[in-house]
Amino acid sequence: MKQALKINPADNVAVAIQDLKKGTAIDIDGQSLTLQTDVPAGHKLALCEIKKDENVIKYGFPIGHALHDIEAGAWLDHHDIKSNLKGELNYDNVHIKGLKPNNPHPTATFQGYRRANGKVGVRNELWVIPTVGCVNGIIREIVEEVKRQTNNGEGVDGIVDFPHNYGCSQLGDDHENTRKILRDLVMHPNAGGVLVVGLGCENNQPHEFEKLLGDYDHDRIKFMVCQEVEGNEVETGVKLLMDLYNKAKEDKRETISASELRIGLKCGGSDGFSGITANPLLGAFSDWLCEEQGGTTILTEVPEMFGAETILMERCINDDVLEETKQLINNFKHYFLSHNQPVGENPSPGNKAGGISTLEDKALGCTQKSGKSPVCGVLGYGDMLQKKGLNLLSAPGNDLVAATALAAAGCQIVLFTTGRGTPFATAVPTLKVSSNTGLYNRKPNWIDFNAGPIVEDKSIKELLPSFTQLILDVASGKKVNAEKNGIQGIAIFKNGVTL
Repeated sequence: MKQALKINPADNVAVAIQDLKKGTAIDIDGQSLTLQTDVPAGHKLALCEIKKDENVIKYGFPIGHALHDIEAGAWLDHHDIKSNLKGELNYDNVHIKGLKPNNPHPTATFQGYRRANGKVGVRNELWVIPTVGCVNGIIREIVEEVKRQTNNGEGVDGIVDFPHNYGCSQLGDDHENTRKILRDLVMHPNAGGVLVVGLGCENNQPHEFEKLLGDYDHDRIKFMVCQEVEGNEVETGVKLLMDLYNKAKEDKRETISASELRIGLKCGGSDGFSGITANPLLGAFSDWLCEEQGGTTILTEVPEMFGAETILMERCINDDVLEETKQLINNFKHYFLSHNQPVGENPSPGNKAGGISTLEDKALGCTQKSGKSPVCGVLGYGDMLQKKGLNLLSAPGNDLVAATALAAAGCQIVLFTTGRGTPFATAVPTLKVSSNTGLYNRKPNWIDFNAGPIVEDKSIKELLPSFTQLILDVASGKKVNAEKNGIQGIAIFKNGVTL
């Protein structure tokens, strides 16, 4: 195994593949270098002398500038580098490359559920969704009782309640964000039946919320307003959910083209290996799904595009999508600045400990998940997918909020890369990919696939077939670890006041 990796020929730093000791002589692309300090695995080392204020280059792009002179062979971390990021930009010098989507010829298939409206799910679950957080306890009682009566949901893929804190005391965008995310989840094809439970006096009035659904399947979506129920609302809710259960358990999987897959791309708890192993592996899968199979992927975490956004902009299929992408980036920068917060106040402490020093460093690794496909569409927060191919989605970097936004947009599965590890999962199967083998070995109950061999003895091309097959298996019913652990949840973006 290599001791260190130079990612791009233009780089003036390399990444340590293993813990390296001071005085170790290493060879990088024919260059002999003696380490002046210890360098932890996943962290950067200087390939040449880097003067104060000179740019540090990684992935072929600046990731910030040196805060002091750095000698060749020295370790660089967040104490040595400062972000170059500033506020909103006009991006007038960015031009699209003229990329066009391929003419795909889908060959791959999976076993999924075709819904009455034509949409496709990869799970046949029963979901109970509250219009307001006041009824969180009630929906939990309903779900637990139906599980008891049905031998833990025998015949369906799961029975899940999705508590949240919102639906009342919200104004403006916050109120609409809550309504849109809940609407999207109610309409999600991974649910064979949905019970919507309201209180009755909340801002998110159940009868008004119902209008957001449009022409929906009344056999598979039921409403209950607790203040309107005579007697015990839990008993009424159980009857409604049992009716949905008896319908959903008759649903059967059928063979469906991979062109119907909608896959979310997410990273969290990243480390110095994420942009070298797990994220590029997702990028290769995204290219395979979008360009070869005619499917769809969504990249989000807008603040983690800062510093790499022009790479995405150049890949937009036309000027309209380019303008939408510019707005996507600048709107989120404006959100930071309007709260008197810097746009570069990232990465997290865990990211830094794993070898990521600046937001540009993080962003250039994060955007690897998008592969090289053209950007075909841009979605606002709470929007549902309209275009096939690679899409960008407005959402923050927060794991739960961003992953929920991906599910709400229509993703049936979220692929989640991590170098530090996390047990969480959103409403849809959340498949965890480790960036390093150490994490995979430490947390086999969290991690579903190990991308660590990419810096050991395997190439992305060699790992891609088994990774792709795992995703198709999950789409066909194979449970990811989070599902086995009974972990599913949602989180909604909040920006404004609470009444």
